[in-house]
Amino acid sequence: MKEHIAEMDGALKTAQNKKSYSVAEIQQILGISRPTAYALIKKDLFQSVRMGNGIRIVKSSFDAWLDSTM
Repeated sequence: MKEHIAEMDGALKTAQNKKSYSVAEIQQILGISRPTAYALIKKDLFQSVRMGNGIRIVKSSFDAWLDSTM
């Protein structure tokens, strides 16, 4: 359990300097599966941008959404 908390703490500290998240990063932050992450993106709960074959999630909108759900 301590390892998971330390890992999440490190991931969140790194994420604080970013402007966007990858799908994998929101999976890790929320502890959800890839299909669930894509389902949340599809619901337009936060801003996302398609870049080539990938999707980037706007950090400020994701963080605001996450804060509103807590």
